[in-house]
Amino acid sequence: MAAPRARDPQSVLFACGLNSVRSPMAASLLHQMFPQRLYVRSAGVRKGELDPFAVAVMAELGQDISTHKPMTFEELEDWEGLNFDLIVTLSPEAHHKALELTRTLAAAVEYWPTVDPTDAEGNREQKLAAYREVMDSLLARIRKRFARGGAANL
Repeated sequence: MAAPRARDPQSVLFACGLNSVRSPMAASLLHQMFPQRLYVRSAGVRKGELDPFAVAVMAELGQDISTHKPMTFEELEDWEGLNFDLIVTLSPEAHHKALELTRTLAAAVEYWPTVDPTDAEGNREQKLAAYREVMDSLLARIRKRFARGGAANL
């Protein structure tokens, strides 16, 4: 069995600590760019609750993640398996978990350290600004990693 080609994956898993902010945002952004070409999912080391600030900032881009159900790696594996060419980790704990999985999975792993916006303090607008920064940084990173020749929709 040949190793997956990380440069041109067909299936991508975004992973973070709780699967409640960063990974669902990243999965939605990538799915919006390539709805037919890539299979995209997200998971967390632990199961959290979907964050309403994440839903709000994604809605500003016209993306609805309000029906996202946070899921752990184990739940995803039980539900549909972990057959991904590429696992993009957004937090240290997710990165460690993904590296453990590569003992039995033939998946490439990339670590994209991403700030956790839930740590932001201040009023509602200041918190939303922190979430927008994370969304913008994920979008820029996704465009750089996956877009070729202007194929992206975002």
